[in-house]
Amino acid sequence: MKSYDAKGMMAFWTDIDAENLLEVQKWHNCEHMTERVRIPGFIVGRRYRGIDDAPTFFISYETRDTDVLQSDAYLQALNNSTPWTKRALTFFKNNIRNIYARAALTGTTPATEAPFNYVLRFNIAAGSEVQMLNRMKVDYLPAIAALPDVYCCRLYEFDEKISNIKTGEREIYGGGPGRQKYLLVVETASQYASKADDWQQMNAKYSDVLSHFSDRYEEHSFLEFVMYAPD
Repeated sequence: MKSYDAKGMMAFWTDIDAENLLEVQKWHNCEHMTERVRIPGFIVGRRYRGIDDAPTFFISYETRDTDVLQSDAYLQALNNSTPWTKRALTFFKNNIRNIYARAALTGTTPATEAPFNYVLRFNIAAGSEVQMLNRMKVDYLPAIAALPDVYCCRLYEFDEKISNIKTGEREIYGGGPGRQKYLLVVETASQYASKADDWQQMNAKYSDVLSHFSDRYEEHSFLEFVMYAPD
């Protein structure tokens, strides 16, 4: 796994019907991700397949910073889609697309790509954001990263301005930003690391933090495809 420091992320959740799944995978593997990671400032693209009730795909692109995600080069790609992209995007359903800035990073980078992901989207009760974010950065995230089968944790904050930019691709697939302001991404070695007893005990220890979370949505997924930008 390459070493990198990405402070921006485009995160996309979508459902794909079974009859269109292979077509979307072929397009994403063979054209779309190649196109995206060649844009200046892009570092790595990943596609995760949802487990259980999670959306079919959680797709992410990590970038040098959020400015990359409003750059001329990126907007040029979004507004001049290829014919294959225009077709593939018509198969997307229940779409959420958010732009995030990284707020915290802790843990160990895996030697190879982490096979599983735990994702939590959430809001924090008004008036307690500063305090709870500090507790997460100082205490809660390091506690997660210290658990067995956990590699690293990344906390992101929603960038409303960039997320709401209208593009040609968005006109095709519809949808837009989700309602949660914060995103926690935990790379794990096991499918249900967050359901293990030690994780649940850790959550109980930090119940004062978690009690301030609202609009919680959590999901598990496995890594299906990854591509890094050319050296």
